Amino acid sequence: MAIRVNPTFIDDLNRYGAEDVQLCYQCGDCSTVCPHADDMYIFPRKSMRFLQMGLEQKIETTLEPWLCYYCGQCSIQCPREADPGETMMSLRRWLISKYDFTGIARKFFKSRLTEVLTIITVAVITAVFLLFYGFSGGNLTIYDGKGAFLPSTFIHRFDLTIGGVLLIFLLTNAIHMWYLVMIKGTDFPVPWWIYIKQLYQLPWHFFTQKRYSECEKKQEHPVFMPWLIHLGLMFGYVTMLVLVMVFIEQLQAGPEIRWQVHIFGYLATIGLLTGTFYFIRNRIRKNYVQYKKSHGTDWVFVILLFYIVLTGILQHVFHRTGLNVAANITYVIHLMGVVPWLLRMPFSKWSHLIYRPLAMYFAEIRREAAARQASIIQTVPVLIK
Repeated sequence: MAIRVNPTFIDDLNRYGAEDVQLCYQCGDCSTVCPHADDMYIFPRKSMRFLQMGLEQKIETTLEPWLCYYCGQCSIQCPREADPGETMMSLRRWLISKYDFTGIARKFFKSRLTEVLTIITVAVITAVFLLFYGFSGGNLTIYDGKGAFLPSTFIHRFDLTIGGVLLIFLLTNAIHMWYLVMIKGTDFPVPWWIYIKQLYQLPWHFFTQKRYSECEKKQEHPVFMPWLIHLGLMFGYVTMLVLVMVFIEQLQAGPEIRWQVHIFGYLATIGLLTGTFYFIRNRIRKNYVQYKKSHGTDWVFVILLFYIVLTGILQHVFHRTGLNVAANITYVIHLMGVVPWLLRMPFSKWSHLIYRPLAMYFAEIRREAAARQASIIQTVPVLIK
């Protein structure tokens, strides 16, 4: 079967952040130093080679970019300063755009202006809708309950609608990823029961991101801080998402604090604030190789997240201190960030939350299926004899 070569692929990937791919001369030092590369998944060297050769269709079916956590060791080790770690990050952005059938992700990654204008547009539409609803049947001086400006029952339905749209996009893109990797990109049979056997890989990697913690195995660093910060940020986001989607009525009641739900919100806020400050500080200081180059979407990510966390804190404080007018206005301002944030997730860096565990899951399925196929091939000559 013929393999189509795209000679402009490297140039196209520049828009996604890769800049120094041409400097790579395939010495292999990057894969040697990587704690996760093995005989089956040879990264980042294999991906770098495919990219240099213009094998776009090969890369769209590969898992290697997702198996990289960008610890930066490969970029530090590279004698040519080809920055393979940043290239793998760029390939992840490119793969997100390939999984997305709408083309929105591609436009966001290629144009910061397009992404920012889209966020502003969705934010304005959100504000107009919420203000129209609030003033048409509510009172700005009432935060929740009868006559509330934005009652929790309405917000609950609103959140579930946004969540449903989000889920549709994520599931559709995840199915497309499965097709590219497991059907189009796998040239040996994969028994259905292996999918079930390896299913535990999904929650394991989603909730622990254990491989990230193994990126730096040094005695002086028993805990890999980027992993810990990343885990806190992830847990903060997931916890807050669950609270908003499921427990919004309890959260919005008050002004007394309901500790059985609010304690989780406070812990989630700490995780989100810590992660946001950590990433902003490092991207400004550029004191780690992972943060020396920042794609436009990286800055949109941290700025929008900081906006959401800050307005959420202010809204909570206003509500708990009885300043209902300020709380309602701040709530609208807060949701102006939340809605575009959620709708943007399938087309942005946050979709790593879904694609990375899926990649780990698919990788183990392929590994077991390949070993099974090799065992069958070795057994056939014996049976013939």
